[in-house]
Amino acid sequence: MSNHRRPAGERPEFEYVPREPRRHRYLDEDDDHVDYAPPPEDDDVVTTGRHAVVYDDREFDEPHADYTEPVYEQPAYENPVYEQPFDPEPVYEDGYGPRSYGDARAYRAPAADEHAYDEPAYADEPVHVDEQYEAHTYADDRYDTPPDEPDVAFAEAETQIISAIPEEIPPTRAHARTQARRRKQATGRARRGKLFGALAAATVLIVLVGIVFVGGKMFFGGPDAPADYAGPGGPEVVVQVHPGDTAEEIASTLAERDVVASGSAFFNAAVQSNAMNSVQPGFYSLSTQIPADDAVQELVDPTSRVGQMIISEGRQLHDTTDVQTGAKKKGIYTLISEASCIGETGQEQCISYDDLNAAGAGDLSALGVPDWAKDAVAGVPDRDRQLEGLIAAGSWDFDPTAGPAAILQRLVTESSASYEKTGILTAGNQVGLTPYKMLIAASLVEREAMPDDFSKVARVILNRLAVNQALQFDSTVNYALDTTELATTDADRAQVTPWNTYASPGLPATPISSPSIGALQAVEQPAPGDWIYFVTVDSKGTTLFTKSYDEHLANIDQALNNGILNSGR
Repeated sequence: MSNHRRPAGERPEFEYVPREPRRHRYLDEDDDHVDYAPPPEDDDVVTTGRHAVVYDDREFDEPHADYTEPVYEQPAYENPVYEQPFDPEPVYEDGYGPRSYGDARAYRAPAADEHAYDEPAYADEPVHVDEQYEAHTYADDRYDTPPDEPDVAFAEAETQIISAIPEEIPPTRAHARTQARRRKQATGRARRGKLFGALAAATVLIVLVGIVFVGGKMFFGGPDAPADYAGPGGPEVVVQVHPGDTAEEIASTLAERDVVASGSAFFNAAVQSNAMNSVQPGFYSLSTQIPADDAVQELVDPTSRVGQMIISEGRQLHDTTDVQTGAKKKGIYTLISEASCIGETGQEQCISYDDLNAAGAGDLSALGVPDWAKDAVAGVPDRDRQLEGLIAAGSWDFDPTAGPAAILQRLVTESSASYEKTGILTAGNQVGLTPYKMLIAASLVEREAMPDDFSKVARVILNRLAVNQALQFDSTVNYALDTTELATTDADRAQVTPWNTYASPGLPATPISSPSIGALQAVEQPAPGDWIYFVTVDSKGTTLFTKSYDEHLANIDQALNNGILNSGR
């Protein structure tokens, strides 16, 4: 704090030139410039930052007495004040002694040749100790040595300064610098954000252009399009589509078999065809060395499917003829022969019925006969019938280019696996039958009853076998005949064959058809009951079961009256 009272001993001839306040050293180069403005005439006090400016309007006799010099008050800081012993301060040629900044009775400057000045440390900047102190010199301004008694004018000025301090002190220059730095940082972040955003947008654009460029070449051709045949195509080959195969895997298979020039060409054509969704696992006969588009068209064409057949429940190995209608019922060997045909219409190559029949009479191990059936099958009196019942009903796919024995081996092996899943290897212990005999009993159930009566017919079979009573099933009589019907004649029933259950007790020598899984499960878990007899009495398949023979005769009469048991022979 300073006062404007002329110190005693002032030289009258010295002219004091007013100077503008210099900028504080602690301002940064990038801070906003603070211009000096002369104080208003009517105001006594103007505040700038933490400095209160007091204007003294007293008269001076100096040349610039009408100029009112601002007085800056430096706020007190919490830093400790170090008092030095009082020494009379020398007076320099200009009439000024060392200036004390702040309280006149506080810190004293060092000797004249060592005017080192430590500016007060603000909260957000370091203290500068290396700069030389440059005194503020003003016209008509000097600093007195502290008097022993309080100066009245000094006290009055101090009172004015204190009363002039507003309740709300404006931000300090340090705070202003902090805000300026934050604005610069925000501006930098905004610029970086715009730069990163532009880079990200450019990256996405490049990726999209790349996808379009590569995809266009892959799907629509170009200098780098995958290899493809032009046609017209070569001889046909059979390829397999496995369950779960993807378009890429199918493409690889076709390229390996030389159907297409490259897997990529086929894949590109396949993904553009909705019909590819209809392709099912199986075997397909396709032309070789054809364009990828043609390969897709051939693959989705139903006529390209080969080696596929459906074996219905109760189907036999060999063909039979119905006595009533004369219709021929295709046997399993015929179904295999027809499904094996490949080649152009009129030039098909098929495995013949006779070739299959001959292969079916061959070595049991080569045909895939399971161990649990080998002993019984080895004793079958007719070798042509040794595989009866070992090929299960259902939908089948096989490679028609394989030999007859290989095709039969595939069908028998997979059928055995499906039978074993039902529990055939262990369930027979509860009913007293071997696995192979359970298969025979299931074939009888399949031919004699409707699915709703499977478990009851299975119980009748087991009850009769338990008392060693002949089964007397017409289905066993028809099996050995070239022609079949529901009813049989007395002569037919009198013929003794390994399968006629009228002529011989017990089960037939082999199954008489391919049983369904439902029929096999019925034998494994038959319905409880004491039935011995049953007969179908109408065309709807109504079957009556009884333990009494007299009731059974009455049921037979009902069937005769309904025309069910009338013979066509």
